[in-house]
Amino acid sequence: MISIVIPVLNEAKEIETRLKSFQKLRQNGNEIILVDGGSLDDTFHLAQVYVDKSLISSKGRARQMNAGARVAAGDYLLFLHLDSHLSTQALIDIAEINSLSIWGFFRIKLSGEDKVFRLIERMMSLRSKFTSIATGDQGLFISKQLFDEINGYPDIELMEDIAICNILRKKKKPVMLTNIITTSSRRWEKRGVIKTILFMWWLRLLYFAGVSADYLNKYYYPEDNG
Repeated sequence: MISIVIPVLNEAKEIETRLKSFQKLRQNGNEIILVDGGSLDDTFHLAQVYVDKSLISSKGRARQMNAGARVAAGDYLLFLHLDSHLSTQALIDIAEINSLSIWGFFRIKLSGEDKVFRLIERMMSLRSKFTSIATGDQGLFISKQLFDEINGYPDIELMEDIAICNILRKKKKPVMLTNIITTSSRRWEKRGVIKTILFMWWLRLLYFAGVSADYLNKYYYPEDNG
């Protein structure tokens, strides 16, 4: 069994449409776990019919995903963003690795039609291939055994995906599956493609230079900090 953990926050407008696209992944005994970070809208209520387990945790993707992992029944955990999409074959590919000590991610495709998104996709996949570091957009999967061994995601406000990859790659080389995960390009489209790329590079540079993820979170989510 694969447990698909989806952290959400204030997604009432999109939640039903997005979760409908996940229903094929529930086939063959896999489960979907939704973890709400304290939405102020109807996200949690609207999601109930589309998931196997749902819970409310304190806000923050790391905390939400750790909470979901604690109630997961699967041998493997797959952490997905709500605006991502995977084929059922992708789950089969994870299971066929047949190891209780694995982790990895997928090649990425962004939903936007602009040619610049094709360049971003290639850059993200190449970066992950050579650094063994993936972002949450790439569908991180980890065996439950390995996830418990490293005590899950570090409890930080931002860069949790990079932080856990740094821990995991010291233990085992990741598997990069050939299946493609499709992720919404709405973040780039909303903030501007070039502006978003430069902003994320700058945040990651500061993080690798030693600036705390909790401090960087104030710049990534300025609306939460007055």
